[in-house]
Amino acid sequence: QVHLLESGGGSAQAGGSLRLSCAASGRTFARSGMAWFRQAPGKEREFVAAITWSGGSAYADSVKGRFTISRDNAKNTLYLQMNSLKPEDTAVYYCAADRDLYSSGDTLPLTYDYWGQGTQVTVSS
Repeated sequence: QVHLLESGGGSAQAGGSLRLSCAASGRTFARSGMAWFRQAPGKEREFVAAITWSGGSAYADSVKGRFTISRDNAKNTLYLQMNSLKPEDTAVYYCAADRDLYSSGDTLPLTYDYWGQGTQVTVSS
């Protein structure tokens, strides 16, 4: 059974930082694409960042230059470093993983097969 468990969410002031972690178990994702999405109340799930099996990355324009996605394959863990936080970053953040090997990552939620339960990030002004 595959599980993705997000952690590191919480509250921060505008301009502050948080680091999210996503620990995967039940399957290695070292050779699969992974991503972060977020969803605010009443809104569609939104792409945040993705990382390929080989370590390449892509970001939504709204977070480019502020967020950094990374992975530690030895720990089967995905990270999202969030700097210069803005109130509009407030959302539930979800970790996602593609079960297919050698995947490049994608901006579309339908690409991903496994999802975490989400971790709340709240940014106040």
